[in-house]
Amino acid sequence: MKIKLLILLLAILPFMGAMAQQGRIKFTEYDLPNGLHVILHQDNTTPIVAVSILYHVGSKNEVPGRTGFAHFFEHLMFEGSDNIARGEYDKITLTAGGTLNANTSQDRTYYYEILPSNQLELGLWMESERLLHLRIDSIGVETQRSVVKEERKQSYDNRPYGSIIEKTMENAYKVHPYKWTPIGYPEDLNKATLQEFMDFHSIYYVPNNATLSIAGDLDIESTKKLIEKYFGDIPTGKKEIYRPSIVEPEKTAEVTDTVYDNIQLPAVIISYHMPAQGTPDSYALSMVTTLLSDGESSRMYKSIVDQQQKALQVMSFPFALEDPGLFLIFGLVNMGVQPADLEKAIDAEIEKVKTTPITDAEFQKLRNKTENDFVTGNSSMAGIAENLANYHVYFKDANLINTEIDRYMAVTPADLQRVAKKYLTPENRVVLTYLPKPTPKN
Repeated sequence: MKIKLLILLLAILPFMGAMAQQGRIKFTEYDLPNGLHVILHQDNTTPIVAVSILYHVGSKNEVPGRTGFAHFFEHLMFEGSDNIARGEYDKITLTAGGTLNANTSQDRTYYYEILPSNQLELGLWMESERLLHLRIDSIGVETQRSVVKEERKQSYDNRPYGSIIEKTMENAYKVHPYKWTPIGYPEDLNKATLQEFMDFHSIYYVPNNATLSIAGDLDIESTKKLIEKYFGDIPTGKKEIYRPSIVEPEKTAEVTDTVYDNIQLPAVIISYHMPAQGTPDSYALSMVTTLLSDGESSRMYKSIVDQQQKALQVMSFPFALEDPGLFLIFGLVNMGVQPADLEKAIDAEIEKVKTTPITDAEFQKLRNKTENDFVTGNSSMAGIAENLANYHVYFKDANLINTEIDRYMAVTPADLQRVAKKYLTPENRVVLTYLPKPTPKN
């Protein structure tokens, strides 16, 4: 019987290995002579392709008094080029049957198109135009100044709780450029000159500060030829790229603040400083946020929302960044409950993580959820293209798209307790209480 089992095992091992390989994301990466890093993932199962380019520039590359530049360029780079008329970027992509968008963070700016695979060359041409022939003129600058101001009004100034991230960062950071958010301050953009915008572009939007990541229905060799055609002759940037080396001092005392906003219900926002993304403790802290608030069966939801009814909503999530970031908790106070009572309830759940070992069943559930989230993040061509670029830029290891899950799986129950005790302390946090603005007296 044992011999039969051994023969069966030997027979299926190659099959199991092949299945494991099928789950891995294969890619090709290389550098052009001008410094552009290229990553290609071929998947011919669906006739679509994601064309993306990540510039390693975000709001942390800005300086006080000139904030909001990276986010401003997220808008400006849709204005047009020497060969694409103003306002035509969207129309060209939509006419070709695709979609496009961009986003800006503290650490990067990211542009992408999702296109039918027979329009791959179109996507490459459009991104090369942004890189080599972007139009930066007074008309475009003034147009986008107005657009960004309006975006700030709608998303930050006039939206209930819209200032939470901005107020949190201002209170949590005193010297690091994370203290302002990517949208920046309107007075800084108002003062900036056309030449300053042109200088910013010439420093950061260059091949040697960019990663071109393409995933989908493509042929590797023919795609390489197209990339050489559209990007090969773009000159390398000559100016020094500013990478801030500022280190935020360790926090030694709790910071509290009260914000009055156009809201109906109070809110409590707690933020703890945490290590940079990719560090062992950052993975453990990320899993703590999942343990606390991922779904209605999570600890904080069951205890604070369902049982105690002190909050209508409560969530925690890691604001993991290239430099040390924040472990955030947000709670929306229930009717008739004082913010201080909600804060105490949240603190009690944090204390449980520190003092009570997680059960085997709960830990397995946490690992399953973490693994599922990791796989889901790579379930589309858009997600694969973005993750490949992120892993290369932040870690110089695009293969983390296959292996980073091992770092999460290496986290132990003891690690969860250890990081909670080390980082989730009163002296390491900022507590903001959001209250409704007082009603004006007649």
